[in-house]
Amino acid sequence: MVREQYTTTTPGTSLERPKNEYVYKIGIYGWRKRCLYLFVLLLLIILVVNFSLTIWILKVMWFSPTGMGHLRVTKEGLRLEGESEFLFPLYAKEIHSRVDSSLLLQSTHNVTVNARNSNGEVTGRLNVGPKMVEFHGQQFQINSKDGKPLFTVDENEVVIGTDKLRVTGPEGALFEHSVETPLVKAEAFKQLRLESPTRSLSMDAPRGINMKAQAGNIEALSQMDIKLQSSDGVLLLDAETVRLPRLPEGARGGSGISQGLYEICVCPDGKLYLSVAGVGSTCQEYSRVCQ
Repeated sequence: MVREQYTTTTPGTSLERPKNEYVYKIGIYGWRKRCLYLFVLLLLIILVVNFSLTIWILKVMWFSPTGMGHLRVTKEGLRLEGESEFLFPLYAKEIHSRVDSSLLLQSTHNVTVNARNSNGEVTGRLNVGPKMVEFHGQQFQINSKDGKPLFTVDENEVVIGTDKLRVTGPEGALFEHSVETPLVKAEAFKQLRLESPTRSLSMDAPRGINMKAQAGNIEALSQMDIKLQSSDGVLLLDAETVRLPRLPEGARGGSGISQGLYEICVCPDGKLYLSVAGVGSTCQEYSRVCQ
């Protein structure tokens, strides 16, 4: 910077202009100037590298105004397209697939879905493993499309709400305890068999038991005895022919010899009673039973 001195004169006088006495130089020179330029150049290089990395990250992660990669942000929530992998727990209020595709949850070990209350305690858990599907909760229920309960399980009972329960196994169904049902029916052209291999078979009903075979026979087989007992009622055999093929038959003998055999007699009202067998029929002698 140059400092100049000025002298005022009056007209008619001439004075010589004074020479510059002092000159000051302001600026950065020498090695300081070179260091400054080098620092500015380094900042420019860092800026270009950062900008390039930012562009590369945006391109690799597929950032867009609507989301990132397969993730799209919509008015209804988040939308994922294609396969996605979650390394940590996923919290969501509702998860559903697209209209034209199914929802697939896949894992190398198992898939676990937990339901928690406001205190963070697990109230329900569904665990799908490679060998077993486990459910932990107070009640498990399967509903139909219209909301009708089809299968319900809790601590006390198992309820099947379908109109028909079909068991297609070759060995039928095995029940370790009692079974309560209004109807037991076989498929068309198939046999219905109720069997207890080592214990007794008991059928109880407060208002009667009806066994019906529309196109076949009804057989009751037992190694020991078969008892038909009615505590307060009538045992009715309504058929065109009633046969007892294995009853012992007595041989002809003298008068009054029964050989320990009895004759089955029928009253006009259908009652049956036993009569000591003889050479002829002895049913008429005990006709007072029919009265």
